[in-house]
Amino acid sequence: MNTNFVVIINIIVMLIIIYSLAFLKKKRFSFTFRVLLAMGLGIIFGAVLQLIFGASSEVVNQSNTWFSIIGTGYVRLLRMIVIPLIFVSITSAIINQDSKNLGKMATQIIVILLITTAISALVGASTANIFKLSAEGLQSGENEQKAVVNLETRLEDFKAKSIQEQIVEIIPTNPFYSMTGQGSSSTLSVVVFATFIGLATIGIRKNKPDSAENFTKLIRSLHDVVMRMVTMILRLTPYGVLALMTKIVSTSNFTEILRLLNFVMASYVALLIVFIIHLVILAVFRINPIIYLKKAAAPLMFAFTSRSSAGSLPINIETQVEKMGVSQGHANLSASLGTSIGQNGCAGVYPAMLAVMIAPTVGINPLAPVFLIKLVIITTLSSFGIAGVGGGATFAALTVLSAMGLPVGLVGLLIAIEPLIDMGRTMVNVSDSIVAGLISSKLMGELNTEVYNGEISIEG
Repeated sequence: MNTNFVVIINIIVMLIIIYSLAFLKKKRFSFTFRVLLAMGLGIIFGAVLQLIFGASSEVVNQSNTWFSIIGTGYVRLLRMIVIPLIFVSITSAIINQDSKNLGKMATQIIVILLITTAISALVGASTANIFKLSAEGLQSGENEQKAVVNLETRLEDFKAKSIQEQIVEIIPTNPFYSMTGQGSSSTLSVVVFATFIGLATIGIRKNKPDSAENFTKLIRSLHDVVMRMVTMILRLTPYGVLALMTKIVSTSNFTEILRLLNFVMASYVALLIVFIIHLVILAVFRINPIIYLKKAAAPLMFAFTSRSSAGSLPINIETQVEKMGVSQGHANLSASLGTSIGQNGCAGVYPAMLAVMIAPTVGINPLAPVFLIKLVIITTLSSFGIAGVGGGATFAALTVLSAMGLPVGLVGLLIAIEPLIDMGRTMVNVSDSIVAGLISSKLMGELNTEVYNGEISIEG
C-alpha cells in the first residue's frame, strides 16, 4: 500500500478525533474531562499505529511529522508565553504584595520545595533498594555508548564552572537577552530582573507616587493581556495532549522498555509514593487532597504528556489561581520557582535511584546509613544548585553522581527509556510546585477556601 496514502488516512483519523473533542467542547463537557479523554485517545491511536506499522516505520514517522504541527506547535506556543508570563507575574506579585511579607512568602515556597525534594530522594533511594536495582550487568548499545561520551563531556563543561560562578550567572548582565530564553539561567535571570523592577516600583511610591502608579497600571495591563493569551493557548490543550501522546506511544521502543522493566516499575512506584506524600502533606495542612486531585488533573496530565515543567507553567498558574483560590503572588512565585528549584521527580527521585544502583559497582553498600544521609543532603542541595542550568533530570543526575564520587555512565545506558520515565517525573515536579503554592498561601492566610472547595473549572 502506498505510504503517502496511508499517511493521509492517519491524518484524517487524527482530524476526526480533533473534531470529536471540539464537538464535546460545544456540548460543554468539562475541560479536565476533555484533556483526560484526549490523553486516552492518544494512547489508543499511538498503540494502534505502532502495532500495525512498527515504531520506526516510514508511515509512523511521516504521520508524526504532521501530528507535530499540533503537538509541537502547542508546546512552542506555551514556551512562547513562559518568559512574558514569568516577568509580568513576578513583577505584579511583588508590586501587589506587602513588601514585609514578600521575603516570608519566597522563603516558605523555597523551603517547601527543598524539603519535599529531600523526602523524594529518600523515597527514590529506598525504592531502588527494595527493588534490588543494580547497574551491574546492564549492556550498552551504540546509541547508549555515544550518550555516555556526550554526558561525560557535558559533565566536564558543567564542572568547569564553580558553584560561585553558576550562582553569579543567575544575575543577568542583559535582561533582554535573558527574556529571549537564551542562556542556561534565563528563567531565573528573568525572575531576578522582575524582582528588582517590582522592588524599585515599591521604593519610589513615596517620592514619586505618580510614576509608581503609572508603572503599576502598565504592569496590570500587561498582566491582563498575557493572562488572556494564556487562556487562548490553554483552550488548545486537549488537541495538543492528543498529538503529543500519539507520538510518544507510537514511537516508544517497547523492547528496551521490557529489558529495563524493573527500573521503569521501580521509578513509577517511587514517583507514586512521592505523589501520595504530596496528598498527605496537603491533608496535614487541612487542604482536601480529593479536591486537589480533581482540580490539579489538567496541569498534571499536561505535564505528563508534554514532559515540560516550563511548558506547564501557564496552566499551572491558571489552575492555582482560578480553580484553587491560591493568591496571585503565591501562585506566580511557586510555579515559576518550581520550574528550576526542588523538582521532586527529576532532581529528587531519579538521581537518588541511580546513585543506589551504581553504588555496589564501586564497592559501596547502598543500605549504609552514612551513604543514604549523604545522598539525601547532596541531592537536596543539588536540586537548588543546578537551578536554571537546564538539562533537567540529566544535569541533576550528573551533579549528584559526581558529588558522590560515582561514575556517570548509567545515565547514558537509560537513554532508551528516558521519555517514558520523564513523563511521570515531570508530573511530580509540577505537583510539587502546586503544593508549595497551596501550603504557603494557606500559612499566610491568603488561600481562598471557598474557591478551593467550590466547583470552578477552566473552560476553553
